Amino acid sequence: MHKNNWLMLVAVAVVGSSCSGGPQPPPFKPVADTALLMEAFIDPAADVIWNSVGTIITAAGEEHIRPKTDEEWTAVRNAAVAVTEAGNLLMMVPRAKDEEWMRISQAMIDTGSAAIKAAEAKNPDQVFDTGAEIYAVCTNCHSKYDPTIARVQ
Repeated sequence: MHKNNWLMLVAVAVVGSSCSGGPQPPPFKPVADTALLMEAFIDPAADVIWNSVGTIITAAGEEHIRPKTDEEWTAVRNAAVAVTEAGNLLMMVPRAKDEEWMRISQAMIDTGSAAIKAAEAKNPDQVFDTGAEIYAVCTNCHSKYDPTIARVQ
């Protein structure tokens, strides 16, 4: 009799936990295909990061490009947030393709997260370095999944 009571208790616990295990995840509804997501969201955000820091050398000397105001640093940070979250968007069905796609998308999250930290620290050298890492992730993905793109533009 004890064994039956114990089994009944386990069954009630399992049914109860599956019913009250928290809210169900929301039904995601991707609107943009991968190409549109790249064009409208990812590439513009990456461009903000890539164009925020650099050095131009001419006969007249060097010009150092750096964010100068809090607003400019916030724009770089916000772009890094967009790139980071884009990695999650790329993992959603119907965009997700295979294990390599998921690995590259995770690399986008990781490099984007580093760019967020660099922008929050207002460290132009780190922004430059993380921008290069983001570029490498993008180029790696494009070379495998869209070889018609010679490089990220």
